Amino acid sequence: MLQTFAGGTLFGSVTGPDAPRVLALHGWARTHRDFDAVIGPAGQPPLPALALDLPGFGASPPPSVAWGAAGYAQAVGQLLDEMEGPVVVLGHSFGGRVALHLANQRPASIRALILTGVPLLHPLGRRARVAPAFKAMRRLHRMKLVSDATMEAARQRYGSADYKAAQGIMRQIHVRSVNETYEAQLDAVQCPVHMVWGADDTAAPVEVAERAVARIAHGDLVVYPGVGHLTPLLIPSELRAVVVSCLN
Repeated sequence: MLQTFAGGTLFGSVTGPDAPRVLALHGWARTHRDFDAVIGPAGQPPLPALALDLPGFGASPPPSVAWGAAGYAQAVGQLLDEMEGPVVVLGHSFGGRVALHLANQRPASIRALILTGVPLLHPLGRRARVAPAFKAMRRLHRMKLVSDATMEAARQRYGSADYKAAQGIMRQIHVRSVNETYEAQLDAVQCPVHMVWGADDTAAPVEVAERAVARIAHGDLVVYPGVGHLTPLLIPSELRAVVVSCLN
């Protein structure tokens, strides 16, 4: 059942009879439901966890300004005072970016991070390039030589699926977030960081995880063959086992 937090600005689902000791943060355009089989699977005791709908997704309203991952972490950080800390933070994809900032902003409140499928660095040789035709259209739009409708048609033609699906402030947040990298945060994080990856992840390739874990003071990486990007749905039992090991 959804509950409200932070004065009604955030929504999430709490599992387990005790105060939450795990905070689960989902990926872009996903919701807290991605973690159902991790924190509350049928036939097993639920973990003491809070799975959140990040602002702009699920039931949580979007921010009023275009935050990056650091801004999301500041908003989420309010919840740590309502939990049984220090907490374990499980972050998938975009949620993992938020989790890493959270660990740097509130180090005393974080026991461990579990990061899975997180695009922490740009893939080698695969930096996104803006199509010249789209650049030209954008320039003409700024000069007011093409209409808003024509500009939107260009966005729909050249943009990624996530970009095309996002609207308003969430599109601005998407543009900001995909251009962020996290070298400084990886270098600074001091809590244990457990990285769980799918070998077939194309959104955050394994080589990204390998370069990221090399920067972490106390990090490790496990890669699962035949698994893609949506690890909370594809290997929930394996993720649950890592969470449990961090709680014990």
